[in-house]
Amino acid sequence: MPLTEINPITKCDYPDPDVIRVGDVYYMASTTMYFSPGGAILRSYDLVNWEIASYLFDVLDDIPEERLENERTNYAGGMWAPTLRYHDGKFYCAFVSHYTQTTYLFVSANVEGPWEKRTIEGYYHDCSLLFDDDGKVYIVYGNKEIYLTELKKDLTAPLPGGIHKLIVKEPEGFEGLGYEGSHFYKINGKYYIFFIHWPKGMMRTEAVFVSDTVDGEYKGKDVFSDDRGLDGQGVAQGGIVDTPNGKWYAMLFQDSGAVGRIPILVPITWENDLPVFGTNGKVPKSFNVVGSRPYYRYEPLYTSDDFKPQPGVPYRLKPQWEWNHCPDNSLWEVKEEGGLVLRTGSISSNLTMARNTLTQRMMWPRCEAEVTVDASKIKEGDVAGLCALQGEYAFLGITMNAGVYYLMKVERIKEDPSFKIGTSGGDYLPGKMVEKIRLTEPKLTLCLKPSFENMVDKLDFFWLKDGRMAKVGNSHKLYFRLDHFTGCRFGLFMFSTREAGGEAVFTDFKYHYEQ
Repeated sequence: MPLTEINPITKCDYPDPDVIRVGDVYYMASTTMYFSPGGAILRSYDLVNWEIASYLFDVLDDIPEERLENERTNYAGGMWAPTLRYHDGKFYCAFVSHYTQTTYLFVSANVEGPWEKRTIEGYYHDCSLLFDDDGKVYIVYGNKEIYLTELKKDLTAPLPGGIHKLIVKEPEGFEGLGYEGSHFYKINGKYYIFFIHWPKGMMRTEAVFVSDTVDGEYKGKDVFSDDRGLDGQGVAQGGIVDTPNGKWYAMLFQDSGAVGRIPILVPITWENDLPVFGTNGKVPKSFNVVGSRPYYRYEPLYTSDDFKPQPGVPYRLKPQWEWNHCPDNSLWEVKEEGGLVLRTGSISSNLTMARNTLTQRMMWPRCEAEVTVDASKIKEGDVAGLCALQGEYAFLGITMNAGVYYLMKVERIKEDPSFKIGTSGGDYLPGKMVEKIRLTEPKLTLCLKPSFENMVDKLDFFWLKDGRMAKVGNSHKLYFRLDHFTGCRFGLFMFSTREAGGEAVFTDFKYHYEQ
């Protein structure tokens, strides 16, 4: 089936992809960092269309940083760069958390779970697992200096007396992002390691090293450099996979501005046992990918939601939703008649310190979200509304001061001299209120419209006034920055600045996506 202009693949933030095939089904793991549930596993039958199959965990670590306690956060932390493998009837997914300096391993016989949480002794940055034909297990990892370590067969720790070897190293004096993002494979008897590489003055590139034996000499170089015309944002880092009919593809990613890092599908051919990426060194604009189930209907990676439970069925949030950090499950519920209730159990200094913010990824190139907020039970100084979650966040919210309700537009701007990052990575000072409108009632419909095409990265604000959507103030500039290290997201939020215990109800969440 011919497909035209299929890239970018997911149209939203799924960075550090690793992809495998089991029979005619493809699975992709991606970095989800500080969001809960985390460790998203996506499923596809054609490498182009994807849906959420499961999450590895509800909460990775129940620590103060994940609970947003005492101005401590885990922004830019959490789970990074997973390796996904299938071996002897089981799925394995390993990754590290830089904050806890732990290597986690999740194992399941079913991709939909349950997943068993384990750890691997040691810390393996951007790791990749290989189950070799002789039953041995290896892990490759590192930055600038890449190591190969043989593990025990149960993957609990390095094998005593097993292989532990430096196999790839940057030359003396190298400047830039060194080899990292390892992806390790055995193909036709040879051992291949794929890396991201970013020498100073160049764009991100893809590199490949190969050896005839697992502990032999690995030789390689940068092999692919293309930005698809997107302002030097190179396509690199990710896994490779073959199809049932023997074709090969790489699932790499591309920095795409504020929307995040998006997977890019690149055809691979082989010449003299070496992979050749793309066509004439570029990601082709159109190419054919044949799927095994052409009429399969995928669940979108975004969703509208009326927050209405089914009678007699325990309520679960739709899988497209993730909490900002781990939630306090005692402070949210879905009402029997419909509506998401968010309550506060503590004081928060600003949006990024607010617990129980419920998020969805924004979609490239344009999307919008609207929601109705009933703030009739908020307390003095509370704020409830719809936000664009990033370090330089912005939101529309309803607040109450001296018994009067107001619609407020708040922005956080890095150039603001009060923009400070706490010792744990959190910004703990308030944003700037740029619009304030007195309300006659505490129930409103709010709307945010971001635009990401050509990295314009702007956000517009609206509220339903007299039966039509009215714009609120000027556009807000969106960014991708390392303080959060994720693409911008829509968020439903509620926080208290004076007294905990207020609540707000969110209904009729509508997500519109324009391709």
